[in-house]
Amino acid sequence: MLTNTSQVLLRNIQFVENQNVLILNHEADALAVELLDTASSVTALALDFNHHQTIAKQTKANLHCYFGHDVPVDAQLQTFDTVVIYFPKAKALAPYLFQLAAKHLDVGGTLIVIGENKGGVKSLAKLLPNYYSTALKRDNARHCLLFVAELIQAAPKLNINDWVSQYQLATPQGNITICNLVGVFSEKKLDQGTELLLSHLPELTGRVLDFGCGAGVISAAMLKANPSLNIDCIDINAMALKACELTLEANDMKANVYASDGFKQISGKFDGIISNPPFHDGLAATTQIAKDFVKSSANSLSNKGVWQIVANRNLPYADTIAEEFGQVNVPAENNKYKLYFFHK
Repeated sequence: MLTNTSQVLLRNIQFVENQNVLILNHEADALAVELLDTASSVTALALDFNHHQTIAKQTKANLHCYFGHDVPVDAQLQTFDTVVIYFPKAKALAPYLFQLAAKHLDVGGTLIVIGENKGGVKSLAKLLPNYYSTALKRDNARHCLLFVAELIQAAPKLNINDWVSQYQLATPQGNITICNLVGVFSEKKLDQGTELLLSHLPELTGRVLDFGCGAGVISAAMLKANPSLNIDCIDINAMALKACELTLEANDMKANVYASDGFKQISGKFDGIISNPPFHDGLAATTQIAKDFVKSSANSLSNKGVWQIVANRNLPYADTIAEEFGQVNVPAENNKYKLYFFHK
């Protein structure tokens, strides 16, 4: 099933006829496969690992799928006739995607931008850099808009470091340097949940999992407290993973940073699992993700292992934790978050 934005692109498939196409920030569907009926080749770059997984196993000729913040240097193609951008939910990421698209277009190449009306794509004209022509609206359907523009001059050279916001962050474990990238959540101070978590960080040894690592705040704080920890930092967001790598590097720290869809790409047991999980909205789907996280955590915790998370106090964690761990400990809480702790 194609998303609404993908359906709108498919309605305008004439724009990719006989073209070598690059899709940036694609959604969790098989639009890339559908385009092969008309396009010469399709390269799909996902910034969300879950979205990448939806088409990564396809073995179609002339289809190339990647996950990351840029197309790898050893990719089949480096420049394309047409680049398609799915307008990002994090509006701050849009300018990065425009410059990334320009890197992979020759002058005269076509840029297609699609997005939901309510998602910010209406402001495209104000956001598009001057190395593109004026974006023309070509379709308006399914509550989505499709714009087309042309690269009219070479863009500045893309350097990921130009998109980094670096700042000092005070934590209970000491000051750390954070290197955050556009599109990754950051307040330049400890959010309430992370502050609660780090203020009551248990004693940790051995191998530790930072689930939903973001820009690496929790991992850097843990390593500040105990540099001997062997930490796995996982996330599904390519920009977050790159930011985490840069944060660790800036603090002269090392950890294993990689993408994982839930616990699917994780192997082995952990002596500690510490997380401010990236699900807080209380929706039914989110609640199920939270339950799956607790269950997977219980299966991945070593003998005498420590598990501690901070979560929105409105999410129904207690019953699931009691079911999986046999008990529920809440060592601290505030008006918005609860800290859940278990020690085998």
